[in-house]
Amino acid sequence: VGDKVMVLARSGLWQEVVNVPASQTFLMPEGMSFEEAAALLVNYITAYMILFDFGNLRPNQSVLIHMAAGGVGTAAIQLCKTVENVTIFGTASASKHDSLKESGVAHPIDYRTMDYAEEVRKISPKGVDIVLDPLGGSDTSKAFNLLKPMGKLITYGVANLLTGQKKNLMAMAKTWWNQFSINALQLLHHNKAVCGYHLGYMDEEFELVGGVVAQLVSLYSQGKIKPKIDSVWPFDQVADAMRQMQEKKNVGKVILVPEAPKEESKKEEN
Repeated sequence: VGDKVMVLARSGLWQEVVNVPASQTFLMPEGMSFEEAAALLVNYITAYMILFDFGNLRPNQSVLIHMAAGGVGTAAIQLCKTVENVTIFGTASASKHDSLKESGVAHPIDYRTMDYAEEVRKISPKGVDIVLDPLGGSDTSKAFNLLKPMGKLITYGVANLLTGQKKNLMAMAKTWWNQFSINALQLLHHNKAVCGYHLGYMDEEFELVGGVVAQLVSLYSQGKIKPKIDSVWPFDQVADAMRQMQEKKNVGKVILVPEAPKEESKKEEN
């Protein structure tokens, strides 16, 4: 009672009072804000398990991170920086490139104006060792083709299904039709790995997830990772917060809080 904790739950967290099993709570480390705690678990567990458990990231390797300025993207960049001499390629709109370079992305690529696969090949003709794929559709095929021998593709989302403010049924159908497919025999000839990841289906893996959280808390306490907060919104501005992400304006995590930040409250009182 009274402990400050971070909470993992598949859904239902956009409310003031939440009831979850104790096994899905983790003590917050010293000095961490509640906003950072809200930004840590889902993004950093995902990025950590993709890069280290599936990706087996090692020194001197290269990684392509899509949506590099988003929540998982910024977490993945920081985690890559904990390994010596990792070269990071990151796709994001041009306005976010300076921020990405500051955070450690060697090669930011504007996916809106250029073919990111061509850009990667110009810099690294053989491709990359690991691709993190939250996009789905034809981009997963591109990712597979960009892998070096012994490379690993980890798919963890289908962002291409979400097209603008309204779901475009034709675009969704096209993405579904173009979804990457390969059989075991084909994999033999390519010397590549394809992995799928979804944190939402790890509900019963308490020891596995708990071990990852312990690693992340240690990295946070050492100052090696720090959740990047794009903006903080009260519940009554949830539509604006969603728009911030939908319009791809955010660099880092968009956070919801039950009430307006105290500074704004004071201004209103004055």
